[in-house]
Amino acid sequence: MDKIKMKTPLVEMDGDEMTRILWGMIKDELLNPFIDLKTEYYDLGLEYRNETNDEVTVQAAEAIKKYGVGVKCATITPNAERVKEYNLKEMWKSPNGTIRAILDGTVFRAPIIVDSIKPYVRTWEKPITIARHAYGDVYRDVEMKIEGKGKAELVFTNEFGEEKKELIHDFDGDGVILGMHNLNKSIESFARSCFNFAIDSKQDLWFASKDTISKKYDHTFKDIFQDIFEKEYKSKFNEMNIEYFYTLIDDAIARVIKSNGGYIWACKNYDGDVMSDMVATAFGSLAMMTSVLVSPDGDYEYEAAHGTVQRHYYNHLEGKETSTNSIATIFAWSGALRKRGELDNIEELIKFADNLEKASIQTIDDGCMTKDLAILSNLENIKVNNSDEFIKSIRVRLENLYKLQ
Repeated sequence: MDKIKMKTPLVEMDGDEMTRILWGMIKDELLNPFIDLKTEYYDLGLEYRNETNDEVTVQAAEAIKKYGVGVKCATITPNAERVKEYNLKEMWKSPNGTIRAILDGTVFRAPIIVDSIKPYVRTWEKPITIARHAYGDVYRDVEMKIEGKGKAELVFTNEFGEEKKELIHDFDGDGVILGMHNLNKSIESFARSCFNFAIDSKQDLWFASKDTISKKYDHTFKDIFQDIFEKEYKSKFNEMNIEYFYTLIDDAIARVIKSNGGYIWACKNYDGDVMSDMVATAFGSLAMMTSVLVSPDGDYEYEAAHGTVQRHYYNHLEGKETSTNSIATIFAWSGALRKRGELDNIEELIKFADNLEKASIQTIDDGCMTKDLAILSNLENIKVNNSDEFIKSIRVRLENLYKLQ
């Protein structure tokens, strides 16, 4: 077949450790032989982030705003040990957090389902996509330990010096307090990203909070979602025969467990953090989880939900064989290529993304898989592939799909 031509580049963001090794393998085996790949490349590996004082991450985010679609490899968010290991100038921030803030984006995570790995929740038949609000709440809280007796108050002083006060608690002994905040603007962006993604993916959207207890904080989320839905999205949802549904977070959990899946579940920051891991584990593996960052302006960034697979990388450096699951990273590429094809009206590129995902799933269902999936699979005759063999097994099936078409 002739290589598929691209019109507009993807923003390509390389990463760290074992996922960086897989990134190169995927391009060599599954992309370059089929596509005249057009990307604007940014190296988000920790060494180059350190060399550029992390400016490269900002440049990559701005490029996504320019071109509309990016694909990102997993990256290291350094802790004290990493600062020493890589001799860093400072403990650089999470690249995902930086990109998320610049794009004002919402993270959507969904499991990749294969027939030979059954969810732990027997009713689940379709993916459940978690939409996590990625601003505020406990992630930007202010905390204080209380010693002894005293009065704790919540105080807001406006620009004119006028104060509003609410009593938090009269302490008669030791305790602890925290203050959280959020911004209407951020909640509005979150809501629009969720509604847009629901329309784009043609799925129902659920949103859940605890407004019966948090009558101002959580209720503000509920009110903003409902107001934006009524004014901007209701007619489109009705036209597409999809639903926006609000309920309390505890009721949502009960409904989710009893459902068969196939919808987007929008959550506040902490709820989304917890529930995305729960959904990923219940469907089988975090290594089989996609992650898409969507801005309210319609920019998309695709990546795997997992990290850099540090242990496998150290084995790789020692020359030991690894069996690392590359499915989520492959689906990051397929998602980005499909979106690029949709935006540029390139049917061949959309079809390639579909075929790449189909070949990947077929490989696993044929019994060729990495070690982590072999442990979960209900197949009897399994061939455990190493990292390179697995990608090459997908290549064979991808070529066969094109021969049959």
